[in-house]
Amino acid sequence: MHTVAVLALDQVIPFDLSAPIDTFGWARLPDGRAPYRIKVCSVAGEVAAGAFTVRAPHGLEALAEADTIIVPGTAEPTLPLPPGVAEALRSAAASGTRIASICVGAFLLAATGLLDGRRATTHWIAAADLAVLHPAVSVDPNVLYVDNGQFLTSAGAAAAMDMCLHMIRRDYGSAVAAHAARMCVMPLEREGGQAQFIVHAQPPAPVGATMEPLLVWLEENAGRDLTLEDIAARAGTSARTLNRRFREQTGTTPLQWLHRARVRRAQHLLESTSHSVERIAAQAGFGSPTAFRDRFRRVVGTSPQAYRKAFRGAPAA
Repeated sequence: MHTVAVLALDQVIPFDLSAPIDTFGWARLPDGRAPYRIKVCSVAGEVAAGAFTVRAPHGLEALAEADTIIVPGTAEPTLPLPPGVAEALRSAAASGTRIASICVGAFLLAATGLLDGRRATTHWIAAADLAVLHPAVSVDPNVLYVDNGQFLTSAGAAAAMDMCLHMIRRDYGSAVAAHAARMCVMPLEREGGQAQFIVHAQPPAPVGATMEPLLVWLEENAGRDLTLEDIAARAGTSARTLNRRFREQTGTTPLQWLHRARVRRAQHLLESTSHSVERIAAQAGFGSPTAFRDRFRRVVGTSPQAYRKAFRGAPAA
């Protein structure tokens, strides 16, 4: 059997701990046998897990015996690793053990140095912090998981299950992984990446910035067919001066700001109406449905139809 060791450190995030246990636990071979043996291990016997306490039956020695190690996130992932953890993970890596982190568990794995020079992901809201704290890691906030072969990292929450199903497919093939996916009541592969869950707020302008009235006007008129010259005329300046001042105060250009405002409007319409994609493209201010689809996929990471399917609320009874 393939042994999966799940490392439960203090203040472990309960979902991060349970998701791999359940996902690997659901896997079954064609003859009905369970292909994975799962061991929960910790530095100490008892581990705080938010609203409750977890008793882990195995110590760090279980990491040396594992074929796969899962590192869940913790409530304070930037704290130093407990004594012995980094050494145990590096030793397991040196022997070829596959190691995967879940959500902000990427901070814990990165602290060992094992992700240096590699691409990785984490929950989108923590991606910038991971990049700053571990500059040797190439952080991609737009994907559900990253597979580097021996080392894998996943985004937050349900992305842990996406990654675990991917590993099951690597180990035992698509049929076994598809069965586990059905038991988890989720697709074997989800369309789009983590980008579709990111709230794309506009870069904030400093309080009292001279561009603030123009930003409000842009937001209110995003559905209009506006050119850079139109925006400059509204600001009472030349297009060149507008671009310079806009970038100084917001960090982006007027047209990039406008594109983001239009995408946000389109997201709201996709979530709250049954309007066609063509109608929403016009309502949001895009020149054509094709331009809308291209820009939407570039910003959100999935198609308008897939976004609507994922995020439109159920109709009222």
